Amino acid sequence: MEYMHYEVDVKKNEVIRVTLDKQANVLLMDSANYYNFCNKKEHEYQGGFAVESPVFLTPKHAGHWHVVVHLTGT
Repeated sequence: MEYMHYEVDVKKNEVIRVTLDKQANVLLMDSANYYNFCNKKEHEYQGGFAVESPVFLTPKHAGHWHVVVHLTGT
């Protein structure tokens, strides 16, 4: 599976903005869930299929997060 991956460090109440040029799956995961995603194991994420841009994601807490943008299944 091909996808774009971004790592971000966010503070409390920060919002991540993702700008798209077409429909895509936009997923926000912590490191453990990103590891599972990469290994095709069960994982949890925020976000999902986005049809409009920009997409705004609000992490559940401050810390290190992974944003994945992929077109698989679109």
